[in-house]
Amino acid sequence: MTAPSHLIGLIGANVAGSLSPLLHEREAAAHGLRYAYRTLDLDALGLAPDHAGQLARDAARLGYTGLNVTHPCKQSVIAGLDGLSDDARELGAVNTVVIDMHDRGPRRGGSGAAARLTGRNTDHTGFRTALLEGLPGAALGTVLLVGAGGAGSAVARALLDAGAGTLLVADAEPARAEQLAARLAGRRAGKPAGNAAAADGAGRVAAVVLDEVPTRLAEADGVVNATPIGMVGHPGTPFDASALTSRHWVADVVYRPLETQLVKAARAAGCRVLDGGWMAVAQAADSFELFTGRRADRARMRAHFLELAAQAGTELS
Repeated sequence: MTAPSHLIGLIGANVAGSLSPLLHEREAAAHGLRYAYRTLDLDALGLAPDHAGQLARDAARLGYTGLNVTHPCKQSVIAGLDGLSDDARELGAVNTVVIDMHDRGPRRGGSGAAARLTGRNTDHTGFRTALLEGLPGAALGTVLLVGAGGAGSAVARALLDAGAGTLLVADAEPARAEQLAARLAGRRAGKPAGNAAAADGAGRVAAVVLDEVPTRLAEADGVVNATPIGMVGHPGTPFDASALTSRHWVADVVYRPLETQLVKAARAAGCRVLDGGWMAVAQAADSFELFTGRRADRARMRAHFLELAAQAGTELS
């Protein structure tokens, strides 16, 4: 019997150096699958982020069977999709698009469309897995989250699901932090009374001013960077890292490079650190399973990721 064939794409800006293609293809090879993964770089194509939805539909017409979506398209891509999973709808962000050629449900653009595109979000499940496996036993009494965009929304959901008691959200755009806090507070209000935060993701959520992050660290157990700051092309740290102490844990969602300036500062301060590779692998494994229906070997993918990162060098890792 011929092995299933998969053509997967990655929509985003500045994704030419992404490790996702080789990471997915290596795992697919271990399963005996025919699997090609291509980047659909907005910069190379000369497209603005608001074209992400149309790009997704064009990819489906060209035969792509699934898509990953990264910065800055996790929200703008929604305009081109036919439906959203519950988690993607709640988070208002999509990082995985499942393309179903056989689904006869309603399609955006009318019945002439060839495939149904459904947006999913594996960022929140990926970060939760990364946190539990990469920082086992991390204190979650109070956590600071910097970044309230697509990645920040997913990380916030993951932190609450993992049992964060208080989540403080900061963003360069204060209104965005306030909107995320209000949305998460509304989710909390909808939970049945009497459930523990660890069981129902019902921790307290509040927006704080970005400039307050260094002083707010005094009351926090850990901090997560969910902004692009620190990645290739966006150097620096998302806040003044000199306020970090050895009692903090620090997580970064950026994995290009693995050793961001924030990660380096955190290690120097004696913090427990979760580099962005943990989330990159966990969300990739979840996406791979949605695309193929096969169970991904996360330990194998983590080993492959570290090997690929070492081969690529620090600038592309």
